[in-house]
This record gives sequence, structure tokens and C-alpha cells, in this order.
Amino acid sequence: MNKNNAISALILGSLLCLGLVILGNGIGQSLIEIKSMERTVTVKGLAEQEVKANIAIWPIRFTEVDNDLSTLYQTVQIQTDKVISFLLKQGFTVDEISSSLPSIEDRQAQGYVDPNVKYRYAAKVTISIYTKRVDLLLASRKNMIELAKEGIAISSQDYNSKTEFLFTELNAVKPTMVQAATINARQIANKFAQDSDSVLGKIKSASQGQFSISDRDSNTPHIKRVRVVSTLTYYLKD
Repeated sequence: MNKNNAISALILGSLLCLGLVILGNGIGQSLIEIKSMERTVTVKGLAEQEVKANIAIWPIRFTEVDNDLSTLYQTVQIQTDKVISFLLKQGFTVDEISSSLPSIEDRQAQGYVDPNVKYRYAAKVTISIYTKRVDLLLASRKNMIELAKEGIAISSQDYNSKTEFLFTELNAVKPTMVQAATINARQIANKFAQDSDSVLGKIKSASQGQFSISDRDSNTPHIKRVRVVSTLTYYLKD
């Protein structure tokens, strides 16, 4: 190899080494930046709101007994008319009231007669109210004593007789509740960043949890508590 070729080879080798060094520094800096971006904090934001039920379903149940089936049907019809009349008097409309056929039980149908059972037939009747006027329903329930004076014993102890209150306008409160949950999550993330001598960055990811609706308490089932938890991940910066 002559002198000129040796010089050329030396220069080429030097340039290659310099390029590798520059490339290595660039890759190293990029890895540092990527690693820095991986510093995150994941927090949960809670939002709760109390709302009033907008629909109420009120099943009114009573039972009549007799040894004569024909007489029993007549009694059931009379008592059913009294209940419907009571509801109309409270201010409900015919469209809000529905009644089903009575469920007749023959207590001797199984071939065994309980000596303590005085009447052979028992008719269970259900008259239902489906209304958006929740306040009217709450007020009407306080006047049930009027039916007792008419000789109608309303069942209120079994599970099927419980009044059901529903909140069906979730879409109306969703936007503000999601916003509140996000603000709550950011406050928590900010506190974490301050405690760790960091600065809170942008949101890396976010997921909205499911909305839940429950009674505020057992005494006021017409007041509902709506709840949502959102999960957010933020970048952290030095």
C-alpha cells in the first residue's frame, strides 16, 4: 500500500469512527428522552351526585278469602274498584293505573286440608301505579289509612310490595360528572407530582368507569346517589 492510499484509509476510518460516535450519542439521548417520557402516575377521580328519582312503580297488593268462589270474585271486584277510586281521588290518571287478574289459590287442591285454615279460596290482587309524578305518589302513600277504613288490608311487608323508584335520566348528568371526576383526578395527580418534586404533564391515557345508581339510604329510596370513577394516567416531568 503506497503512502496516499494509507492516508486515505486513515481519513476514512476516522470519519467512520466519528459518525459512529455521533450516532451513538444521538441514540443515547433519544433513549434518555424516551425513558423520561415513561415517568407516569395513574390516579382515580371520583364524582358523586344526588338526584331525585323520576319514575315510581307502586304495587298495591291485597288478599281476599272466601269459601264460595263466585262470592270471592264479587268481593275482589268491589275491593278493586275501591282501590282504583282511591287512586283517582289522589290525582292519578287512568293511564297511570293498571290492574291484573286476581291469583286464586285453592287451599284444598292438594288433597290436604289444614284444620287451621278457615277459608278454602284466597285471591291475591295487584293494582299498580306507574308514574313520573314521584311527589304525588309519596303523598298518596301517606293516605293509605283510607283503604283500611274500607276494610282493605294492604300488604306492605313482602318484597314484591315494595315501591320501586327509578332514575332514567343518566345522560343528562353524565357530562358534568365526567368533568368533575377528571378535575378530581388531576387534583390528586398534582398533589403526587408536588410530593415527588415533579411537574404534572399531559394525559397519557384515560378511561371512564361505569356509572352506578343506588339509594341514598333505606329511608329515602326516591333519592338516588349517582357515582362514577374515572382512571387517568399523566406524564411526569422534572
